[in-house]
Amino acid sequence: MSDEDFRAEVRAFLGASLTPEMQTAPRTIMLLDVDLQQAWHRRLAEKGWAVPTWPVEHGGTGWSREWQAIFEEELVRANAPAQSPNLQMIGPVLIALGTEAQKARHLPPLRSGELVWCQGYSEPGAGSDLAALRTRAVRDGDDYVINGQKIWTSYAHRSDWMFCLVRTSTEGKPQAGITFLLVDMKTPGITVRPIHSIDGLHHLNEVFFNDVRVPLENRIGAENDGWRVGKYLLQHERNGVAGAAYLRMRLRHVRDLAARTTDEAGEGRMIDDLSFARDLAEVEVDLLALECLIQRAETAADGELKSRMSSMLKLRGSEVEQAISELGRRALGEWGRMDQSPSLEDRSIATEGPEGGPEIMLSYMMGRSATIFGGSSEVQRGLIFKQMRQYGV
Repeated sequence: MSDEDFRAEVRAFLGASLTPEMQTAPRTIMLLDVDLQQAWHRRLAEKGWAVPTWPVEHGGTGWSREWQAIFEEELVRANAPAQSPNLQMIGPVLIALGTEAQKARHLPPLRSGELVWCQGYSEPGAGSDLAALRTRAVRDGDDYVINGQKIWTSYAHRSDWMFCLVRTSTEGKPQAGITFLLVDMKTPGITVRPIHSIDGLHHLNEVFFNDVRVPLENRIGAENDGWRVGKYLLQHERNGVAGAAYLRMRLRHVRDLAARTTDEAGEGRMIDDLSFARDLAEVEVDLLALECLIQRAETAADGELKSRMSSMLKLRGSEVEQAISELGRRALGEWGRMDQSPSLEDRSIATEGPEGGPEIMLSYMMGRSATIFGGSSEVQRGLIFKQMRQYGV
């Protein structure tokens, strides 16, 4: 099949499978309506397209890089819901580092969309400095007993499982005493409390563990080897932040909005304002450079090079995302306010101003965290500097 025929097949599938509700539903890293999110996931799974980048033996498609790029472009063009980012984090970890029993138990429902996962990394006082985490897990027979707290846990209130970093030793370097566990969110002793973020919505949470018992069989890797497992997972999270097709769609929306709104002086279109047009062009150039960096990372045969480039992709991807969000806020003019989010959860609430304003403001406010989650920009710059010194650059 030619690339053109494959693109036509993808478009036909999206045209038949995507509902208007799925295309217009409010979203952060995924749809706020998790049931609708998973309904879309199941449609992809029925087609066999839910996890195209996974190995074929675990449900992947075996597509070429070109077909994977076409698929992503068409998903973005159709405004299809993004799948949960946790799918492309815990999935590769299970495939590469999980036991056969763990793969058999967790990969099928993860692939089918039957279950939702969340990430238990950040804690109060241990965000970008993840080695400072204090949530403790103590061996008791065939179980670990967990006590502590996680924070900023996206969609924990709707998740079935959590992949979690816990402290199992205080000896030696902080990184040496961390273990990676899979936690059933229905386990007694787990309490989830909502956090309403700056966008006014509930997609973040605090998670508390009070004598939560987790079987030893739910550990990935060896005890106290969780830092290595966690770093492997973060490579996939950081690469995912830099989704170029999504950013290009966002930039196109901003350009279209600027063609419909007036400039700050009220004398013409925002798109014709010289200052705005210059900044728009600069972001376009930055996005082109990011796309080239992504292509280099994707085609690199050296796995170590891919690992090193994940920090570059995360850093630049998050900064370009914020720049696009800032342009969107400017294009809204006087409507660039922070009181439009109620209409995202309740569509019966009328919103003044240009069409798409609430979505743009949600992206703007959510985008403030892009340079923090997955390792802050300061952390990424430090990692890049260490890598440059290591390789004599």
